Formats: sequence, structure tokens, C-alpha cells
Amino acid sequence: MRFGVDTGGTFTDCVNLEGGEVKILKVFSTPEDASRGILEGVRRLASSLQTRGPLEIIHGTTVGTNSLLERRGARVALVTTEGFEDLLEIGRQARPRLYDLEARQAPPLVSRRLRFGVRERTAADGTILKRPSAAGIAKLRRKLKRMYAESIAVCFLFSYLNPANERAVTETLKRLHLPISVSHEILPEFREYERLATVVINAFLAPRMGEYLKRLERGLGAAMTPLDGGGGGSRRRARNQAHASTTPWPPPYQGGESARVYVMQSSGGITTAARAAREPVRTILSGPAGGVVASTCLAQQLGISRAISFDMGGTSTDVCLIDGLPRTTNETTLGGLPVAVPVLDVHSVGAGGGSLARLDAGGALRVGPESAGAKPGPMCYHRGGAQPTVTDANLLLGRLDPDHFLGGEFWLDLDAAEQGFADFLRRHSQKLGSKTVPELATDIVAVSNATMEKALRVISVERGHDPREFALICFGGGGGLHAADLARSLRLLKVVVPKNPGAFSALGILLSDVVRDSVQSVLLSVPKEGSDSSERAREFWRRLEERFAILERASRAELQGEGFAADLAHAERRLDLRYAGQSYELSVPFRRDFRELFHQQHEKAYGYAHRGRPLEIVNARLRLTIRTPKPQLRAHRTGNPDPARARVKTKPVWFAGSFYPTRFYDRERLRAGARFVGPAVVVEYSSTTLVPPDFECYVDEYLNLTLSLTEHRK
Repeated sequence: MRFGVDTGGTFTDCVNLEGGEVKILKVFSTPEDASRGILEGVRRLASSLQTRGPLEIIHGTTVGTNSLLERRGARVALVTTEGFEDLLEIGRQARPRLYDLEARQAPPLVSRRLRFGVRERTAADGTILKRPSAAGIAKLRRKLKRMYAESIAVCFLFSYLNPANERAVTETLKRLHLPISVSHEILPEFREYERLATVVINAFLAPRMGEYLKRLERGLGAAMTPLDGGGGGSRRRARNQAHASTTPWPPPYQGGESARVYVMQSSGGITTAARAAREPVRTILSGPAGGVVASTCLAQQLGISRAISFDMGGTSTDVCLIDGLPRTTNETTLGGLPVAVPVLDVHSVGAGGGSLARLDAGGALRVGPESAGAKPGPMCYHRGGAQPTVTDANLLLGRLDPDHFLGGEFWLDLDAAEQGFADFLRRHSQKLGSKTVPELATDIVAVSNATMEKALRVISVERGHDPREFALICFGGGGGLHAADLARSLRLLKVVVPKNPGAFSALGILLSDVVRDSVQSVLLSVPKEGSDSSERAREFWRRLEERFAILERASRAELQGEGFAADLAHAERRLDLRYAGQSYELSVPFRRDFRELFHQQHEKAYGYAHRGRPLEIVNARLRLTIRTPKPQLRAHRTGNPDPARARVKTKPVWFAGSFYPTRFYDRERLRAGARFVGPAVVVEYSSTTLVPPDFECYVDEYLNLTLSLTEHRK
């Protein structure tokens, strides 16, 4: 029994594939303990399945993200080279708000009294100039014990070239029995500030993430035990275990527990819970990565080469540009702190279904980034919400139907939303004038759309891409309600709404490959083009191949130790390159023509290339991937089925300043080949899709909804 689980701000989504059929369940998230919502969802969904056997959870988690943003992590002690204790606070002299004369920097994750310098030094070529003394390390250990540290970060200068000093200190500090994050293990890469900040973040998150994953594994093992009983279940379980031992996925589970947890990484691949607990910094964008993986799979199966994934949940909207494959970056920030591990290049904004509406000091309407979350949630969820949200606005505009939310299992309180909006208008009557409830709801949706449109422009127009060449793959609980308006504004090619869009990220998590990323700074000068036959060039290629071979042996050994079939892992090699004298680099595949690839990419990114200028390799990167089975979409016979068979009601919906009679369709009853024009609304268990009057909707052979502007508006 394999489940993909995506924990969000409002709902926790659970997905299972049984017999090629996707089964989903949405339950309210439990912010006080995310594992409770997961346990409830998995148990309820598992009880409806015929399959029994070992339980596997592939989990996209927001524990690391929320802990970092809310600064609720461990009490970290930082051990670094003497004289560099304040580097974490000095950082880079960058000003994100250039004209803000009263900008205040957030306090560092480690206070000054918990930052300790060690008398050691490694040269820039890796030579050990001074080794830490045994007496000094013992004294440091006693200090850390007195300071009641909960986690330790160790980061020395140039340890990525020679980690001997870090290892010596770490061996002694292990006696404290605390989580230790060491820079040459987490990020053996140059740039001391980014490396230091990444290791500190890892130490800050490690205790909480480790405890959370242990609690989740224990809870799953206990909660699912009754489901494994029975003779038939035992026979099925034996067959499943035998199958697992002869296939690359899943790996055999070592231990007596009945549940195994995997965690989604920010890079778009999964790893074991044990490694996620050791290196939680690799999971800080865990949730959004699942949607990008699912969108990439869908685009490939539909033959769409250029797409934008658009995931609108309860708290945020996450967008990512997919040009064949999604872009991965090693330069991102979260909560104002740099994170230098590989992440999918996802751009997030605080605009979701639960985003709160308010007036700022100047009387302008603002929506988000604050969210109502799961508790109290929007006003219409009758859980105590008292402030207007985007979901409430869509309900008041008629775009959400109270009788068909979550398949009719959860009833939306229209009266509570109307009363809440009326109270909001009354409180702000001097600034809002005689505005009506539908007009306020329209404004809230418009402001939210503007925020999401800006996010789409950031990843497309601002990076030299024409949005008119891209399809929008929209999902999430609220994506289908806003996608058509955004497609109209940006003149996008079309909108694709997959099946079960409200749990699409959880499906992507379930389908993700096992991924192991490794990096090593090398700082090698590249021989000139045309000189590959020279002795210097041959030595260059030999050294580079040797570096990659060392990385690959170590990475495969780690995968093997975690129970994966490492010999079946596919290796992808990349180089971080720059022109000599540049401060930053671009990543290209490691091939014989890597020089020309770099020139082309530099020209695309910056508008020029210096083909005669010397090149320098900064980092060697390796990615090992173990593929997981991807179910193929089942094509349905298309004809010309009448969509009227799927109509459930006609009711007024607000468009362009007034209510229009609008047909509501049940997506489960729409057949391949169905086509209809707006205004219309398509309802289903996990989401709702709005088809405005100037759009038409077509159900393709794979039962995706495809929305496009009608001919006279194109």
C-alpha cells in the first residue's frame, strides 16, 4: 500500500494508485501536529482499498518550511574557524529593499553567545596549516554542554577541500549525543557564507524534523496494524514482500515496523525519512515540488513541450516554468536566508484560497500573504473564521456551490460568508463607500489574480519567455477558479486541468523518482577549445573524470546503505561554469561540447557571450536517479457525447458586473469529446473549474479539461 501525502495549510491530500485507478481523500490539516492529519487521511483511505500489505508513505512536508519562516527551531550552537564567528550575521552586503532607510535585519538563527571559534586553519589549496588541539576541543565540548545546545552546526574555512579538521572536532562533539550538521557532508562547496548559512539552517531544523518523522512512523505503524490482519491479507503481504525484494522499487524495509516513510526533497526526488531527518534543509520546498513533478509527467504524456505549472492551494500559489524539463537552481532564499542545495525553481506568492482580505493604512484593498489556514479557515467553513478570504469571495460570486464542495461531504455556509462581508463593509464604510457584497468579492478576486499574474510574469516574461507559447497546467483546490482569468491576461496558449486537480501535488509526490544529489567544488581552469589533444588537456579530462568517479562511488554506496538498488541508478553529470573573473556561474551538462553549451546558455541568460575568454569550472555536480514506475494515461474513446448528461443545476454566477445563469456540470459524468462554452462551472470532489463566458471547455481523450478563449476573442 503506497500513499502520496501532501500536507498543506488548509487540507492534507492523500493519494493511492490501485489497479491503475487514482483514489484520493482530503482531510483538514492539523497545524498543531501535522502527523495527526496524515494518520487520519491514510487510515480512512486505506480502509477503502482491497490491497493489503506493507505500508509506504511518500510525504511532502511543510514542517521545515514553517519552522524556518516562524523561527521555531532548535537552540543551535555554531562551531566555526576562529575569527569568523560573526560571518553568519555579516552575510552578504545585499539590500533587498534598497530605498528603505529603516530596514531591520532579522536576527540570526544563532545568537552571538552560542557561536564558538576553533583555532584551526586550512589553506585555499586544502593544505592543513593548523590542526585543532585536543584540549581545545574538549574545552569546547564542556562549553556546549553548559549552554544547553539542542543541535550543533560545524563549518570551517575550506573544509570542502580537506575536511580533516571538521572530522576531528565532530568526533569529539558526538559524545554530547546531539544532532550535528557538518559542512563537508551537507554542502562541500565554496562560498563560505552560503555554506555556513545552509549548515546552520540544517541544524536549526534537524531536531524538530527528526522528532516529527519518528512520531509519524510510530503513529502509522500503530494506526495501520488492524488493517494488516487476516489470512488473506497475510498471503497478499507475503507476495508483496517477495515482489519488493526483486524489483528496484520499493526497496526492502529493514526492521519490524509495518510502515516506511519517504520524504519529498525540494529538488523533485524522494529520499528516506532517516536522511530527511539528517538533512532537513533539502526538504524546505518539499510540497510545491510534487506538483511540478506531476505537471512535467502530464506535459510529456500530452506532448506539450512548454508549460507552466500553477498550483493554488489554501495558503499560497506556486508556479514553475517547464521548458521540456523544470529548471533546478542552487540559489534560493527562504525567510531571508540563503539555501544553497538543489531546489526546483518554484516561485511562490502568498495568494491562496484562505488568503485574508484587509485594508491597508491608505485604504487600499490587500489580499494575503496572511492566511486563515485550516483553523479557523474561511468564514464559510463554519470553524470560527471572521475575516473575508478568497474562498468566501468565490462562494459569494456563485463560483463555488455549497452542495458540491468535497463531493457534498462538507457543506459551505453561505449565510456566514454574506454576514461576514456585510460586517466588513460596515466597518470600513468610510473607505469603501457604497460598495456591495458582490463588488467587494469581485475586488478580492481581482487583487488575488493580480498577485498570481505577477508571479507568472516573473518566471516567464522577466526571464525572456513569451507566455503565449506556454500552456498553463493548473491544479490545487483553487487553481481551476482563477486559471481562465490569468490565461486571458497573459494570452496563454491554453489551460489544462488534470483529473483530481486538488490532489495533483500528492500524485506527483507518489510518482517521484528516488534522487541523490552530490556536489564538489573543483575550481579548474578549462583548456582552450581545439587543444584537447595536448598533455595539459588530457590531464584536465583525467582529473575531472576522477572527481566524478569519486562522487559517484560515494553516492551509490549511500543509496545502497539506505536499501535502494543503487546499481540501477542513472547518473547525470553537470558542471558549474563561469568566465574567468566572474563571480557567479551557470550549470550545463558534462559533455565534450560543454564549452559551447555554456556560451549558448550565457547568451540566453545575459544577452552576450565571450567565446574567446577563458573558462573556469567551479563545481562538479552529480545526480543519481532511480526511476519509479509511471502509470500511462488511459485513453478514452472520443465521440460527441452530450455534456447535458452531466449537468447538475443552473444557478446565477457573477461575471463582469452582474449575475448570469450558469450551467454546473459534474466532472465524473463528463465523457471524452464533450465540448461546451461558458459560462459554466465544473464541480468535482477535489476542486472546481470556472469556464467564463469567453472561454470554451473540451474534455480530451484522457479526461483532462482543456480551456481556451473562444475564436472571436483570440
